Amino acid sequence: MTTTATLLETVGVSADEGRAIPDAATRETIGYAPVHTIADLDAAVAAARAAQPAWNALGHAERSRILNEIADDIEADAEELAVLLSREQGKPLDGPNARFEVGACGVWLRNAADTVLEPEVVFEAGGQRAELHYDALGVVGAIGPWNWPMMIAVWQIAPSLRMGNAVVVKPSEYTPLSVLALVEVFNRHLPDGVLTAISGDREVGAAIAGHSGFDKIMFTGSTATGRRIVESSASNLARLTLELGGNDAGIVLPGTDVAAVAETLFWGIFLNTGQTCAALKRLYVHESQYEEVVETLARLAQAMPMGRGLDAGNVLGPLQNEKQFAIVKGLVDDARARGARIVTGGEAAPELGPLFYRTTVVADIEDGAPLVDEEQFGPVIPVIRYTDVDDAVRRANASAQGLGASVWGSDVDAAVEVARRIEAGTVWINNHGAINPFVPFGGTKASGYGHEFGVHGLKAVASPKVIAR
Repeated sequence: MTTTATLLETVGVSADEGRAIPDAATRETIGYAPVHTIADLDAAVAAARAAQPAWNALGHAERSRILNEIADDIEADAEELAVLLSREQGKPLDGPNARFEVGACGVWLRNAADTVLEPEVVFEAGGQRAELHYDALGVVGAIGPWNWPMMIAVWQIAPSLRMGNAVVVKPSEYTPLSVLALVEVFNRHLPDGVLTAISGDREVGAAIAGHSGFDKIMFTGSTATGRRIVESSASNLARLTLELGGNDAGIVLPGTDVAAVAETLFWGIFLNTGQTCAALKRLYVHESQYEEVVETLARLAQAMPMGRGLDAGNVLGPLQNEKQFAIVKGLVDDARARGARIVTGGEAAPELGPLFYRTTVVADIEDGAPLVDEEQFGPVIPVIRYTDVDDAVRRANASAQGLGASVWGSDVDAAVEVARRIEAGTVWINNHGAINPFVPFGGTKASGYGHEFGVHGLKAVASPKVIAR
């Protein structure tokens, strides 16, 4: 087992060689990340292309065995990885946060290792037979976000390696150390060049999309950056999986048992302090239960402990960076200026640290306000009143984005009928954001395209080949 200090020593560099990475809660420097260049990217791609054929030649069974061994090591080092993640990203150790994320890395890695992908017989008649096989693509470029940096890195890396590809992963410049530490654990078991982490700035990330050495690009992040990746990838026709921004809507149907769903609803909104792509970002509530829902969410918001992630008992943390703090503050200030009711929160919490913002419930607000129309990505929920379910569905679908959505109601069949009408990649019933490694996950509209997880995720990082005889 490796200690966190040793992981930092292994993946970090000296102050004069790297870029300071702050503790998200205290803003004190916790380490220095290497600053790789486009030349370093070129070298990583060249090494990946050289190493990939031998890695592919090992076959599925051997690659799966290695991936399971890596999962063993991640689980052995789980607490040390979680502490580093908590400090760098800000999410607390407790609750559905840093320890949860590291645990999910092992779960998704084992799923990618053990999921069976057999050739498919697509035609057989008259003595003819056609089979669909899935081969390695070559080299995958993976660009990750800062909100769930380790877990999403595994979503990209694990299926790619399982299918025989080599990978070059570029973590967010905000959270490089945790991903570098994760890759170090992987590389205890992998041949040289099969997996490389490039810790660079946005210029390096931009260079990945148009690099001639990549056969596939996987990106999780904003819609605006996703559009630029599409444009850049035209030069090499790399395949793309894009999980982009979301402004997920939730609809609470009349007659819902609010007490029964309250805590699940709260975490669907405020998981990771609201810094989750598929978090519930705008909540439509029928007028008959509007005040009940508002008051229930406010009461839970006031009760959930917020603070430094390493302090036991905290389940909500800071905004991860200054830019995101300014976005959240600006949206709430705008809502207040428009006459919206700030039921709880609505201000910074400087006594906790520089980037803490109190968990906020905003009522008496309508579509058209930036807090409703834009992705806030923070601990704030606008609650919008509606009188007609058809109108609520129309308003939910009015967004250009369509990552996730949810319908809440005591009549599950009625909720499912509403869910069928919502334009989103996933619609949850009496839940929001609950993902499963066996269940495909991906967006629609401006929230991207392509699917991850399970069999669909393996196929997404493979090249289909028909063998007809």
